Amino acid sequence: MIEYLITPKDSDENQEENFTSVYRPNLGFETIDISSWMLDYCDLYYNDKADYWEPPINPESLSQLAHANAYHGSVLTARANYVAGRFKGGGNIRRRHLQQFTRDYIQFGHGALLKLRDRVGRVMGLYPLPAMYLRKRRNGDFWLLELDDNKRKYKAKDVIWLPQYDPKQQVYGLPDYVGVLQSTLLNKNKTLFRRRYYKNGAHMGYILYSTDPKLSGADEKKIIEMIASSKGLGSFRSMFINIHDDHVQGIQLNPAGDIVTKDDFSRIKSITAQDIFISHRFPPSKLGIVPTNTSGFSDPEKVGREYLRDETIPVCKIIMDEINSDPEIVNRKDLRVEFDVTLPVQD
Repeated sequence: MIEYLITPKDSDENQEENFTSVYRPNLGFETIDISSWMLDYCDLYYNDKADYWEPPINPESLSQLAHANAYHGSVLTARANYVAGRFKGGGNIRRRHLQQFTRDYIQFGHGALLKLRDRVGRVMGLYPLPAMYLRKRRNGDFWLLELDDNKRKYKAKDVIWLPQYDPKQQVYGLPDYVGVLQSTLLNKNKTLFRRRYYKNGAHMGYILYSTDPKLSGADEKKIIEMIASSKGLGSFRSMFINIHDDHVQGIQLNPAGDIVTKDDFSRIKSITAQDIFISHRFPPSKLGIVPTNTSGFSDPEKVGREYLRDETIPVCKIIMDEINSDPEIVNRKDLRVEFDVTLPVQD
């Protein structure tokens, strides 16, 4: 993800002991630059130096997003497996390679199959090209990005290219789940926040407020050192303030990182999970989610059949049509792929 860590400058530490002392920890915070990698574009940028169109969304970001939480990556895998599981044969392609192609199509918004040729140029089979590293050129050819800034060229006629539709551009495909990117990151951040809380020991994250004029400079420094040395991974920072002449009780402890009574962890996790399922149009019961209501989920057999009809089979038909319509495959029965697009009989 394109997430920037912005750290303010350190405060001046050269203060006299007689002045009011304030301990300011390093309050770094994280921001997400939406416009740089989301959908704020009306046209694609052509990288003249590298000689290819830049994708609308950074493929590396989409790849990392699959590991952001327990839901998004699982749904991506499940959607690809359901489609690949309907594959019956053809194309001289192994089932696991067809699954790779399907995963690329769903995760990155486009997939590509390389036509494998014999010595005389005839197509003998199909093999998936990694969509994450594939870039399209102005003339329709492709570059496959490799290590050390190397690139491998593939002619347009050698690649079967299947993109999802994007109304803003027709160079690359656009994943159908992009509307849930922010919820996916929120789910991730909330999990990390809670994990750091427990890792931290749940004992820091407060303001220690003192008004004791008898507190010596040495004692004050000792308190600050103790607070600084006891902080955890960074989710909870503490602050010491000593105002000598304030007329309130001597020492007060004000919790700032107390999430025991105020935390909305479960609610945020539940809401973002629902966002992910809705964006993927994926039934929660297919992932083994425990229902939170008394009525539970619908009949899993019925839900599975409807999902197969509405989501899985349409993708199977799109893949079949794209491959079998290729000019070099349309008349080759041995290379035409076939999926099971029939619905199971209801009992």
